[in-house]
Amino acid sequence: MAKNLVIVESPTKAKSISKMLGRNYKVMATVGHLRDLPKSKFGVDIENNFEPQYIKVRGKAKTINELKKESEKAEKVYLATDPDREGEAISWHLQYLLGLDPKDENRVEFHEITKENVKEAMKHPRKINQDLVDAQQARRVMDRIVGYELSPLLWKRVKSGLSAGRVQSVALKLVVDRQKEIDDFKPEEYWTITAHHNYQKMKFDSEFYGNDKKKIKISNEEGANKVLNKISKDKFKVVGVNKTKKRRKPPKPYTTSTLQQDASNKLGFSTKFTMQLAQQLFEGINIGSEGSVGLITYMRTDANRISKEIVNDALAYIKEKYGDDYAGKGNTYGGKKKGSQDAHEAIRPTSIYRTPIEIKDYLSDPQYKLYKLIWQRVVASQMSDYVYESTQVSLDNEGIIFKANGKITIFEGYNKLNPNKENENILPDLKKGDVFGAEKIDKDQHFTKPPARYTEASLVKTLEEYGIGRPSTYSATINQIISRNYVEFEGKSIYPTELGITVNQFLQENFEDFINIEFTAFMEDKLDKIAEGESFWKDDLGSFYSSFEKDIKEVKKDSKDYKVKDEVLDEKCPKCGRNLAIKHGRNGKFIGCTGFPDCDYTRSIVKSTGVKCPQCGDGELIEKVSKKGKRFYGCSNYPKCDFALWDPPTGETCPKCGSLLVHKKNRSTDEIRCSSCDYVKEKRR
Repeated sequence: MAKNLVIVESPTKAKSISKMLGRNYKVMATVGHLRDLPKSKFGVDIENNFEPQYIKVRGKAKTINELKKESEKAEKVYLATDPDREGEAISWHLQYLLGLDPKDENRVEFHEITKENVKEAMKHPRKINQDLVDAQQARRVMDRIVGYELSPLLWKRVKSGLSAGRVQSVALKLVVDRQKEIDDFKPEEYWTITAHHNYQKMKFDSEFYGNDKKKIKISNEEGANKVLNKISKDKFKVVGVNKTKKRRKPPKPYTTSTLQQDASNKLGFSTKFTMQLAQQLFEGINIGSEGSVGLITYMRTDANRISKEIVNDALAYIKEKYGDDYAGKGNTYGGKKKGSQDAHEAIRPTSIYRTPIEIKDYLSDPQYKLYKLIWQRVVASQMSDYVYESTQVSLDNEGIIFKANGKITIFEGYNKLNPNKENENILPDLKKGDVFGAEKIDKDQHFTKPPARYTEASLVKTLEEYGIGRPSTYSATINQIISRNYVEFEGKSIYPTELGITVNQFLQENFEDFINIEFTAFMEDKLDKIAEGESFWKDDLGSFYSSFEKDIKEVKKDSKDYKVKDEVLDEKCPKCGRNLAIKHGRNGKFIGCTGFPDCDYTRSIVKSTGVKCPQCGDGELIEKVSKKGKRFYGCSNYPKCDFALWDPPTGETCPKCGSLLVHKKNRSTDEIRCSSCDYVKEKRR
């Protein structure tokens, strides 16, 4: 019988760690929280200094009983939940549920799931850090207060079933404000003039700059024509050549935020999918003879620092693979930045010598891509600077200045690993006094563009820059505003729905002091201070609540209506004869009767794919929405025909098995493939 019980959160992690610790240890998983605030009521005793009223999570009784039974048999119980505030709180709740002594040194942190690290961590158990627990409790209670107080107001004033949150509402505000900037944007006309040269057997371009004193903007075609009428096609004279040797330092290892941004920009992964993959790589993958091993360190971190050991391994690898010139100076990227919790290292591979190509066969395609991204980033961080020569040439033509810019790589440095090579516009060896012509000169009209809509990557970056949320919350925050139908995607771009705009209007007109960037960042700083033992959590909650409750009372007195208006249609309801309207539900728009609640007629808004149903041959595949809000494509003859697909059909059939081809695109893959077999027609990123 095992002498020791180790409790983690994930069954996958439990399986990996169990093999590493051996038969004297039994490893079990909580599978998330076991004790939390109740879902059916407020669960916070305001009068008793904000005391949380925790209950056992519904459905977890069996898990709790099994853990209790095993803990009573064990000589020692180790609490090894995730190494962050949330994990600390889960261990604290476990301590209470299992009746463990709060003074026991039984808290263990696994920052990487490798045999060496796991065994070393087991040698250094500590007491539960109450400051970290209190920071988590403060966040949980504060978010419960905001959600519990605001949500009923949203149901009454806007629409039932809605929610508001301290952080998610600020993320929504950012998206809505950006859309307003786009809508209010007035484009301005401007023109460019480009000369296309062919000199010393090299083709290059120069662009109109202005005169020898300043840069001049051309705002209309008349201005462009004036410039063209002044210059001569054959008289471009070199009046200045400025060559500068420049260096670009390698990128720092990934934090949660920068990993999410790069995975979105380079791989097309959503923040949620990135974190799911990272969790899998952290908890352990079976890689053959080594067995199940964690491939990366803990994936929720806002620190860039990495261990000296991994730095030394990376330098050795670089020297062996590329030569000494490519090795950097061994930067561990230490030093705590403002607002950083700095509890963990950056996200890095647990071993530099597990190269992506060597373990590719053990990973799914998305896992491989993310691991490669992480591995390359850490190796690149230990390589030499990218060195290049930047050249700017000034050309005079009848007193009018054109400029040409070019770049030549002197030393690749970390770019040796970078699949996206630097763009180089190499110029001829031009010298002062050289005169040459242009093969042609173009004038082009342009208009200034509005700011771009947020993508998941740019929204995460903005939240981090403002100090809103923390590594563990970015993905959840974005998923909350997506799942509530407050925002939608157009390609990678995020835009607010009518419902999202209305919710934001209500919050900004009534709770502007709380739902804003400054206050949310201020409260994040407060939570950090609680975690560091510099502030008492219940005092901070009291200060927040006294102001927030005043606004709640004022809004309850107001009667302004923010209801999302339905778009009334000419079509009559087949059930009662009243007009139908386009309504807004939790899962998007649908058609319903204006006579609701007297008449409950509804139907989906049919979006045809133009593809015949392969099962019955009579119906057409149309876009539908499941009860859980997921889109699928089913036969229009349902329920007579129950054929359905999760991915949009292309109309083509598989040459291998004859089934329909579908376009599978979920921000982690983009391919045209068979709906039944493994045939892939097209795969692109």
